Amino acid sequence: MENTSTEPTGGRRIKPNHVVVALGVAIGLFTLASGIVPLFEHHWIDRSGIQREVFDGIPGPFKLVFYTVIPVILVYGAVLFSYRVKNWGRGAPDRRATTKDNIGRRLKDFRAGAYMQTLLRDPAAGIMHSLIYFSFLVLLAVTTVLEINHQLPVSAKFLHGGVYEGYSFVGDVAGLAFLAGIVWAIMRRYVQRPYRIRIKTKPEHALILGTFLAIGVTGFLTEMFRITEMGRPAFEKWSVVGYPLSGLVKNVHNVAGWHQAMWVLHVVAFILLLAILPTTMLRHMFTSPLNMYLHDRDRPKGAMKPMPNLMETELESFGASTIEDFTWKQLLDTDACTMCGRCTSVCPAHGTGKPLDPREIVLKTGEVMAATGHPEVTPPIGTVPDIVISADSVFDRITAEEVWACTSCKACDEICPVNIEILDKILDMRRYLSLMESNFPTELGAAYRSMENSGNPWGMSQAERGDWADKLDGIEVVDGSAVLDHEYLYWVGCAGSFDDKNKRVTQAMAQLLQRADIDFAVLGPAENCTGDPARRSGNEYIFQMLAMQNVETLNGMGVKKIITQCPHCFNTLKNEYPQLGGHYEVVHHSQFLEQLIAEGKLDLSTARLEERVVYHDSCYLGRHNDIYAAPRNVIGRLGGIEIVEAPRNGTKGRCCGAGGARMWMEETIGTKVNDDRAVELLNTGATRVTTACPFCYIMLDDGVKGAGVEPDEVKVTDIAMTLLEAIENGERRISIPAADSAPRS
Repeated sequence: MENTSTEPTGGRRIKPNHVVVALGVAIGLFTLASGIVPLFEHHWIDRSGIQREVFDGIPGPFKLVFYTVIPVILVYGAVLFSYRVKNWGRGAPDRRATTKDNIGRRLKDFRAGAYMQTLLRDPAAGIMHSLIYFSFLVLLAVTTVLEINHQLPVSAKFLHGGVYEGYSFVGDVAGLAFLAGIVWAIMRRYVQRPYRIRIKTKPEHALILGTFLAIGVTGFLTEMFRITEMGRPAFEKWSVVGYPLSGLVKNVHNVAGWHQAMWVLHVVAFILLLAILPTTMLRHMFTSPLNMYLHDRDRPKGAMKPMPNLMETELESFGASTIEDFTWKQLLDTDACTMCGRCTSVCPAHGTGKPLDPREIVLKTGEVMAATGHPEVTPPIGTVPDIVISADSVFDRITAEEVWACTSCKACDEICPVNIEILDKILDMRRYLSLMESNFPTELGAAYRSMENSGNPWGMSQAERGDWADKLDGIEVVDGSAVLDHEYLYWVGCAGSFDDKNKRVTQAMAQLLQRADIDFAVLGPAENCTGDPARRSGNEYIFQMLAMQNVETLNGMGVKKIITQCPHCFNTLKNEYPQLGGHYEVVHHSQFLEQLIAEGKLDLSTARLEERVVYHDSCYLGRHNDIYAAPRNVIGRLGGIEIVEAPRNGTKGRCCGAGGARMWMEETIGTKVNDDRAVELLNTGATRVTTACPFCYIMLDDGVKGAGVEPDEVKVTDIAMTLLEAIENGERRISIPAADSAPRS
């Protein structure tokens, strides 16, 4: 098992914060040099008829101030930013090195963010940010190109003639798009005011947007007066905004003075931008791309961070309560957050009135990091003066109720446009609360005792684990002490073994496997809970106890291939048991059924259901493991059905409310998550709700009944039940006409 303890490092090595300062000094010196060099090269002036002289009409003292103040601000900003980087270094190690194996994935993650692909999932916000972001990059490139051309000898200068005209056109179009994006952002934040934006709007947002607006407006005003001062030459018509505007002021007195005044205002606005960059949320211009690049990690998407063997480790504290308990990447997350609130908008706990807001988890962690840093830095976003952070503990700002409200659905992580890992932070805090403080909901304690004493959270006798097979013929139950002489082990799981609803799923799946002539066996009493509820609720001790027993059994039997119908079991066996030495080929029953249908081992030629069906995505099958198509392909092969989708489906699917061990916790605040989801599914007009998860099956069945809908109106089933019912229904349709046509005696 990986040991994630912090290793001592030498104090003399070059650290990331030193690199930031060095980079800032280098850029500052380059800027200073770019102002000094032209002073000694007076003959480097382009005399072409179609060109633009840099600083034309701007007095020497103004240029001196420009090339003095800008480098100082750049170095100052780098020093301030380095303080933030130094804060990240307080975190524990986290292997995020770039290797030949992950470089492709890293670049893909970076491109997805840099190209606004993640933001464009919300088209309005995506287009708005794209107008600002891409236009700003173009304007930065335009300014850089002008400065480069300024430094070149006459023979190498290129910004003249048609090139200059194209340059002017591109610059003006980018400036216009930039202003459009800024005005749109202002309208969205202060006029339209969506909930997720309204609740976190601070004075610094007005400062940022005002600064950007000032840069855009003064840029065009400066160009307007510059072109007028030049006498409005014909080639400047390619300045498609500045040239028409210059016609409005061609008779204005003292155009040169106005040109200089607008230039000064433009430069002041730019200096203000540089000044606020490291101290406001604008820092995400740098931190967000970095965070996106570092998103790829050395564990599967659905796996929690491994911990050392709790029976052997010398560690005295587990989980996360102080800033130093988080990894440096988790701390970088807090400075990469754009405060957009997309995580808030999709959180099932927040949406149903619970105390959890994923964005607040990130921001509050960042507040504690900022307030306890040396030196202290500004928080991720402005806070009210009454908030006082007195200790280096996130629980000084985050309550246990917030942490326990999480369903671990991963919707917050999935929708985040800058790849912030919110769920990891919550689960690490749960580990601390559970292992170090025993601060967990009372009813969860009963589930812990049941898992520890009975091997399952239901507290049922292990001897009953195989009772579901009594009504079926030919199901072999192995005891776990001998080598498995079957191709597949069918891992039934606790819900499929003990819950009356899900026993029917298990029986249906077993019958389908028999129909397909699959060689399989089940463990029965030798099968323990995989430990998922314990691990997701922070009790790593019980997880390791159960998981190690299971790994020992499976490895001793020589198990290679496992089929499971529970996405939680699937995720744990496939993604987390390798941390404990358990390496198996694990397939979810939706994938296996899809494969059997594709190979013709299950004949669906007559399978038919005359129903309107809506499929509900399981979080642990979908967002944790990216399996969305398989269950849809299974039910999509059935004749007679009409498939409809809920408004929130796929990556945006709504949680049933049972994940993260919430299955064993009471839900007493706000609307129940399963009731909220059930109503959404019922509103599709479906006559059958089907899913591929035992927890979802239980929660949605309860939710549909809670909405006053009877089973004869809307059925709730698993896809295995749906598939078997359709096959048997088709067989009956064939047998009835055959019986009717048989000769009577």
